[in-house]
Amino acid sequence: MSIRRITRMDDATIEQWEEAERTAVAVDRALPDRVLALLRMLDGMDDGFAIDQLGHALQTATRAERAGADAELVVAALMHDVGKLFGDDHHDAVSAEMLHGHVRDDVYRIVRHHQDFTARYIAPIFGGDPERRATWCAEPWFAAAETFADEWDQLSFDPDYATESLPHFEPLIHDVFGPPD
Repeated sequence: MSIRRITRMDDATIEQWEEAERTAVAVDRALPDRVLALLRMLDGMDDGFAIDQLGHALQTATRAERAGADAELVVAALMHDVGKLFGDDHHDAVSAEMLHGHVRDDVYRIVRHHQDFTARYIAPIFGGDPERRATWCAEPWFAAAETFADEWDQLSFDPDYATESLPHFEPLIHDVFGPPD
């Protein structure tokens, strides 16, 4: 006997909720593939830099990995600008929320506030505060955010940098976004 699917929450039965939970397992297992699809959407996204947004994501992650960053931070480097798919304003918040619950809090905070750290390079051009990062100087993740911004993110628009491909990072994406073993 097939269980009728939920049509409204206020009259759903325990059996319907249990079936919905069983069905959701497949959705959860497919999360790494959806993350990869989002990243692929950055391919060709030109916002005036020497490489597209996918190249920037891959280059930032490559720099993080070569510097010895752990899997969560490498994946965060890969995902830090994916929020730009929904517009540049607040892309750091959008990107961070996609990571939230999949990475530890310090990694989430680094992505969430990376624009405050890259302001050092952008803000003087537009009359903003180049030291917005100082807001976070007492945070335990501050030094890691400086490394993220100064040594990985802001340098990663170089068309001549030997950058790893997206398939190289797929196992890390599956580790970070896949269901727990």
